[in-house]
Amino acid sequence: MQNYARPPYKIKMVEPISLISKEERIQRLKEAGYNPFRLRSEDVYIDLLTDSGTGAMSHFQWAAMMQGDEAYAGSRSFFHLEKVFKEISGYKYVIPAHQGRGAEQVVIPELITKDNMYFISNYHFDTTRAHVEIAGARAIDCVVEECFETEKYYPFKGNFDIEKLEEIINEKGKENIAGIIMTITNNSAGGQPVSMKNMKSVAKIAKKYGIRLLIDGARYAENSYLIKLREEEYHNKSVREIAKETLQLADIFLMSSKKDGLVNIGGLIGIKNDFKFYQQCQTAIVPKEGFPTYGGLAGRDMEALAVGLKEALDESYLAYRIDEVKYLGDLLRDAGIPIQYPTGGHAVFVDCGAIVPHIPYDQFPAQAVCNALYIEGGIRPVEIGSLLLGRDPDTRENLKASKEFMRLTIPRRTYTFEHLKYVADCLINVYKNRNQIKGLRFAYESPILRHFTAQFEVVE
Repeated sequence: MQNYARPPYKIKMVEPISLISKEERIQRLKEAGYNPFRLRSEDVYIDLLTDSGTGAMSHFQWAAMMQGDEAYAGSRSFFHLEKVFKEISGYKYVIPAHQGRGAEQVVIPELITKDNMYFISNYHFDTTRAHVEIAGARAIDCVVEECFETEKYYPFKGNFDIEKLEEIINEKGKENIAGIIMTITNNSAGGQPVSMKNMKSVAKIAKKYGIRLLIDGARYAENSYLIKLREEEYHNKSVREIAKETLQLADIFLMSSKKDGLVNIGGLIGIKNDFKFYQQCQTAIVPKEGFPTYGGLAGRDMEALAVGLKEALDESYLAYRIDEVKYLGDLLRDAGIPIQYPTGGHAVFVDCGAIVPHIPYDQFPAQAVCNALYIEGGIRPVEIGSLLLGRDPDTRENLKASKEFMRLTIPRRTYTFEHLKYVADCLINVYKNRNQIKGLRFAYESPILRHFTAQFEVVE
């Protein structure tokens, strides 16, 4: 363990967890339609479904919540949050939302000014892609090819393919590009960071063609720390300096604050200096989220977020956070299990297409491995593959993901190395018996974001 950072905190409160029997796990999964999203949390021993709102808040955050303002309009807590965000980002305007998808549903439609428009991203995540399509536009992914070479070391697998980005703009026409979305870290690529050099190149292209640049910054602090580790010219800069330099590249900042805001609920819309667009978003948020000075949040939530934004930039915290992920990844690689390498900021992505090549993409190999891991050890992961990718919005054909990932998502300040060792041991057992894993077919499929609520049957 001496190769990994030590936790910069102590545990002052615990929540009991228990492991139900294997027979019960098999029954609970069947009742859930073989979809881990539908399991009750009390039937899960180690929950690695998401890092969104599942982390532990600090005693400073809990204390701040007691100061929360109950005001509907002009909340004192909003002005505290606004002050903190402006200090971190250098932006002029900020609007809270109840979570990241709340921010997306306000901003994305306001950028679409006509039919047949596109958003280009280094890799759209599920809710972003859904909001783009619901609003009538289309999503185009533009990540570097190194992203798909899972066994090969490349420090910034989340990067935009710069040459391809410019080709897409010229092919579709700059007037038809509603926005360029830079996701940091790049979740669908395996939680992979984006380099500062790459982000600056994207910003230069956006400016050249007069296209708005958005940062999807749910994990911007983790991305900033990985830049400090992996980009030589930033070794001696603070994470806070790197974060501010990053955010200044964009016109708009969207955030699910349930990640690098270290809170259980919350989102942010940041607008650097466009007052007219700020007014548009103010108008749009009222019927969708709430008044612009609370955006669906209670005062106490905004107070916790104001503290959490600062704590998430603490370098001792980030060192341990990144090493938690690395530790689990190292255990799996040492056992011969294929993962996205190197590990990124918030999760280990296991290459299930390589583990169960006998399962075709439309029988959802990563979902099948997720279910096997739950049965083995009561561990709940999530599929990031063809199931999540969904169907072509025009043809309704199942889309085939470039990689069939199972994401082992580590909540912040929640599990110990001993928990992660247990996860590795269970997955190693699943891997040894991988030839027995069977594919899945739909028993029920929802038309939007199907992976959340779908039900399946095992293909015998």
